Amino acid sequence: MKALVKLPIGIEFFQEIRTEGFYYVDKTGLIAELLNNWGKVNLFTRPRRFGKSLNLNTLKYFFSYGCDPRLFDGLAISKETELCEKYMGKFPVISLTLKEVSSMDYEGAAAGLSLAIGKEALRFRFLLDSGQLSEDDKKQYAQLTRVGEPGQPMFPMTKNTLENSLHTLSYLLCKHYGQKVILLIDEYDVPLDKAQQYGYYEEMTGLIRNLFGYALKTNENLYFAVLTGCLRVAKESIFTGLNNFNVMSITGSRFGEYFGFSDDEVKAMLEYYGLEDKYGLIKEWYDGYCFGSADIYCPWDVINYVYLLRAEPDARPRTFWINSSSNAVIRSLLQKADDQTMEDLDRLVNGMSVTKTITEELTYRELYDNIDNLWSVLFATGYLTKRAETDLNTYEFVIPNQEIRIIFRDQILSWFQEEARKDAPALDAFCEAFRTGNAPEIERVFSSYLKQTISIRDTFVRKEKKENFYHGILLGLLSSRRDWVLASNAESGEGYSDILVKIKAASIGIVIELKYSESRNLEAACLHALEQIEQKNYAERLLDDGMTAILKYGIACHRQTCMVRMAADKD
Repeated sequence: MKALVKLPIGIEFFQEIRTEGFYYVDKTGLIAELLNNWGKVNLFTRPRRFGKSLNLNTLKYFFSYGCDPRLFDGLAISKETELCEKYMGKFPVISLTLKEVSSMDYEGAAAGLSLAIGKEALRFRFLLDSGQLSEDDKKQYAQLTRVGEPGQPMFPMTKNTLENSLHTLSYLLCKHYGQKVILLIDEYDVPLDKAQQYGYYEEMTGLIRNLFGYALKTNENLYFAVLTGCLRVAKESIFTGLNNFNVMSITGSRFGEYFGFSDDEVKAMLEYYGLEDKYGLIKEWYDGYCFGSADIYCPWDVINYVYLLRAEPDARPRTFWINSSSNAVIRSLLQKADDQTMEDLDRLVNGMSVTKTITEELTYRELYDNIDNLWSVLFATGYLTKRAETDLNTYEFVIPNQEIRIIFRDQILSWFQEEARKDAPALDAFCEAFRTGNAPEIERVFSSYLKQTISIRDTFVRKEKKENFYHGILLGLLSSRRDWVLASNAESGEGYSDILVKIKAASIGIVIELKYSESRNLEAACLHALEQIEQKNYAERLLDDGMTAILKYGIACHRQTCMVRMAADKD
């Protein structure tokens, strides 16, 4: 049996993947495509975890002086002989990531930006010994590399030095090598996102505008630049006056296949690891994105699930992406939601589409101003994907796959429960109805709550998934009572009861079995739930724990309506 190479979980360094025996999905065709279609400044916008950082690192190794051509042996770019001869290993490259430039205040963010640029400048210590640079040049370089020296303040660069830092480093490298510089900036928009969240947006916008202006617009030492990010920030914001600005967004026709995995690439990976039988699951959970005209899987999800399957062959898919991306945009959407928005969310979560006109050029200050902008952000950040273009900048959108649908569902449930808890008296009354056996009141209030959130339609997900949704709503409402002990899907009697409640102070136990009625026969579903409670003896655990009064509820739901029936035993 041949030894299989390792999977590159979280590895964004091309050289490490190629030299340390990791599986690599060849995306070097991006290099040739870029060189044949580049502008002076090139911006790729894609959702997080779709390979932007690895692609940018690949560019760094290809263009940098000292490039080892063996790293590219057998890859797509190696077949482009003329391009390799002209460009491979022929440039000084400044490679910068801004993904960690995050702080709750401007001073901390500016210090983080200074640190990131200073670390990159330290890669070029040889400039201090360069015979091509004057003493004044070397002093300028020293100002960029004071970060981390003993006794230096946290924010060593002055504002003027920081704003000119990339221009200065470009000038020094060009003078030393006699060759213009390639500038690579990964996650360029993260500092702006964080600044908007924490209230120093104007200051950070001014700093980034000047930094990029000097580096990208008035830099005679620049050969070309490549930037990546999630959003295309409006030119008026930080790219003012920038000519020859080449934007490759997720709606563009070029470069679609170079970020994320194609269907053929996923099949090849599964075949390599002997997991061909998992293709259907992976497609259902992690496929569905459309970049340009390319059908794309989220690579982060695919790699993580294949890694999991190698250790646990029967493992179910998981929501890997939710742990690596902020879901604040969904929460903002819900907070601004009106009836139409909730209806749109209902359609999306149930596998249908919505048609929206989007704006690709926004400032971060505008993102959350109105609900229309939020649809644009959901699209750009990977929560929605286009099914069709119906008009200029107007698209038919769907949720791309099962993973994102679960993220929506869970975020909606979490938001709904938080909103419900704000009305403590009503929630207390709802819980009290369970304690006192007031089934009509439970039915009335629960139906009212259901009308405030989305529904699960009959034709889309499996029945057990529908029941789980309503189970989650009810469990969240009941959990507001801190003096109650709740157990969900707890083993009791001869099976697993949906919800068990112990009210210790009153020695009352509550058994709840919930059903989804696809036929809309709520009465029959309630009776079936009560029969299951009896047949499987779900009350046994509560009786063993000393509960002397047992209340049994069968609850049936269909979309945004419910019925509650009750049986009671007293010992």
